Amino acid sequence: MISRRTLLALPLAAACTRPQEGFRGYAFIANQEGEAVAAVDLGALAVARHIPLEGAPTEVTAAAQRPSVYALTPENGSVHEIQIDSLRLARQLAVASQAITMALAADERTLYVLAREPRSLVAVDLDSFKPAWKLALPDEPVGLAISPDRKTAAVSSAQAVHLVDLAARRLSAPLGQGDYGPVQFHDEGKTLLAGNRGERLLSAYSVAAQRLITHLPLAVRPDRFCFKHDGGELFVTGEGSDALVVVYPFFTPQIGGTVLAGHAPGAMDVSDDLLFVASPQSGDVSILTIDPPKVIAIVPVGSDPGFIRVTPDNQYALVLNRKSGDMAVLSVPAITQNKNRYKTAGLRAMIPVGSRPVSAVVRSV
Repeated sequence: MISRRTLLALPLAAACTRPQEGFRGYAFIANQEGEAVAAVDLGALAVARHIPLEGAPTEVTAAAQRPSVYALTPENGSVHEIQIDSLRLARQLAVASQAITMALAADERTLYVLAREPRSLVAVDLDSFKPAWKLALPDEPVGLAISPDRKTAAVSSAQAVHLVDLAARRLSAPLGQGDYGPVQFHDEGKTLLAGNRGERLLSAYSVAAQRLITHLPLAVRPDRFCFKHDGGELFVTGEGSDALVVVYPFFTPQIGGTVLAGHAPGAMDVSDDLLFVASPQSGDVSILTIDPPKVIAIVPVGSDPGFIRVTPDNQYALVLNRKSGDMAVLSVPAITQNKNRYKTAGLRAMIPVGSRPVSAVVRSV
C-alpha cells in the first residue's frame, strides 16, 4: 500500500533527481585527419552529423549573430562556411595556397586569414564571401590577433611582431624583433601582449604609441595564452616546465607566480572560477581554482588531449583527445561541488568524434 503523502511526494522526488538539462547547442569539432567537422549535440551528448570538407581542418570559429561556423584548411588555404541550422557546408573559398590561422572581427562582418603562401593577411567579406583585400607581409607569419575595436591587427613571426592599421591596410615598423609566437590584445585594445619564444619573454607594447612597455622573463616558453574572462589574469604555458605562469596584465604587467599544473601542460581554457589545463603526455586535465591558483583535481580524459573548450554557460569543459579520437565531457558544476584532488566524478561522457580532433567551437541554438 502507498500512502497519499507518499504518492504526492513522488513527483517532487522525481524532479529533484532529474538529470540537469544539457547545453542547447552544438560543439563543432575539426577532425584534421578525418577531413571533416563533427557537430556534437550537447543536449544529447552525441554526434549529430559529420560534415566532410575538401582538406584537413585545423581550426574552427563561430559567429554569434550569423548562423554560421567557419573552418580553416591550411594545406589548401581555404575557408569553409557551415550552416548551423542544416549542419551542412554552405560555401567554400580559397584565399591562398597555404594558410596558418584565422580571426573573426568583433562585428562579424570580416574574417581575417593569415596566409603562408603567399605571405599575407587576407580580409574576407562574410556577406559576399569573397576576399575584400590582401596585405603582403615581410616574413612568414605565426600568430594573429584582432583588436576589439576592429581598428588594429597584430601579426607575429619568427623575426618580429607588427601592428596592422586595418583601415589604411598598412603595416607598422617592427615593435620588437625576435622569435614571436602568440599575440593578444588587452585593455580594450590599448595594449598588445606578445610571446617572445626565443628569449622566453612576455613583451607588452602600447598600441597607440607603438612602443615597448616592459619585457617579463618567463619560466616557460610562451607557446599558449589563456585570459580569464574579465581579463584579470593571463595564463601562459609552454615548453620548459611542468608549470604555468600567472601574469597580471594591468597597467605595467607583472608576474603573479608559477604554479605546477600536471606534466608538460599545454592547452587551456577557463570557466568563471576554474582553469582547465591539458597534459598530453599523461592523458589528463589538471583543474585549478583561479583565485588563488591551486590544483583541486586531476582527471584522466584520454590519449593526447590537445584542446579544451568550456561551454558559454559554464556547464561543460570539452577536451579533445587527438590520438584516441574522442571528446571527454567534464561537468563543471560537479567539479566545483566536489573539490577533491584526483576525483574523477566530473567526467560526464566520452564521445567518439573522429580522426585527430584538434579544435572546437561551441554555438547555442
